[in-house]
Amino acid sequence: MSLVYIVRHGNTFDKGDVVRRVGGRTDLPLSMSGHIQAERLAEHFAHISFGKVYASQLKRQTETAQAILNGQEQSPEIKTLEFLREIDYGPDENKPETDVIARIGEVAMAGWELYARPPQGWNVDANAIRQGWAQFFQSRRSETKPILLVTSNGTARFIFDVVDHKGGLSRKLRTGAYGIVNILSDKPYLMSWDVRPN
Repeated sequence: MSLVYIVRHGNTFDKGDVVRRVGGRTDLPLSMSGHIQAERLAEHFAHISFGKVYASQLKRQTETAQAILNGQEQSPEIKTLEFLREIDYGPDENKPETDVIARIGEVAMAGWELYARPPQGWNVDANAIRQGWAQFFQSRRSETKPILLVTSNGTARFIFDVVDHKGGLSRKLRTGAYGIVNILSDKPYLMSWDVRPN
């Protein structure tokens, strides 16, 4: 069985901070609570020996990946895959969520959350992201060890368009949570989603 563990990076904001819509142009490090989430992931995955690890160059992704690797007996180097980078939120980049909703409206936000339809003004090449996921899963089918992949929520939600999965799941992947994709079958299968270690 070839498994890919898809992890969303830890928090970039702490309680009391103004939460902003942080995209690929805003390179924030993990916050204090984000480091705690990454450490919990490391403890949770300590029994798994990852053969390969991938992330983009965003600090929040590489810091999460490195924390998980620190819990491994043997840790491979983190390889960069730029399609994992968070999307570009255009005029809403790094703006408070209240401002984002005021600009695009509740209906557009629901379309993004439910169906991954980018609102007007966001710079998202949805087909390229889908193709990136599909090619990644296809090209790693012969891997014998589990793969760790750290990404962001805007990119992760497009996985649903290239894998089989049970219905009723939200596309959202919370910070510090992960999903597992079995890539051995003809079409990859999403075994679990949005799992957060306690």
